[in-house]
Amino acid sequence: MEDTKKIPDDVKWCLAARCACMLPLMYDHIFRAKVGKEFDSLEQEIWIALSQTVNNIIRDLSFPVATAHDLAISLQNVTIILFGPDYRGEVLDVSDDGAVILVKRCPFLSHTEDLGIQNDRAFPKCMALSLAAVHRMNKKYSIRYVRTICMGDRQCEMKIGPVPETPKKEA
Repeated sequence: MEDTKKIPDDVKWCLAARCACMLPLMYDHIFRAKVGKEFDSLEQEIWIALSQTVNNIIRDLSFPVATAHDLAISLQNVTIILFGPDYRGEVLDVSDDGAVILVKRCPFLSHTEDLGIQNDRAFPKCMALSLAAVHRMNKKYSIRYVRTICMGDRQCEMKIGPVPETPKKEA
């Protein structure tokens, strides 16, 4: 057997990331029909739980989370760490405390066609993870999807900004 130490780290990372992206799609493909209506809510719980791992990585690597720009860059970097270099995107600052993540290529979608899975199955996974991750990183901020590749748009557009203040009710 060949020694895995001879395989370059970037090759091992790409292979591991490809597997990480394909697993949820394979689970979806196999278990959705068997589990039925409960599949979506059960899967969403898994992706929300994964947001704790995202938060741990951000904390362990001391990524900044104080502003919308920080959150966008940090979320983008952890996405690349977890799901590989097939991700392509950029962060735009749109206001003093607002940022937009533009995703041009999604690592999940690069495998849906190979597995014969519809692109729209990727959206609930991504949304659950992103919403929960931003909330865990900084409770003062939220993320909102404007466009998504998996739902037919040319690119994803996710806006990060302060959580709107709720008006206080008078007693």
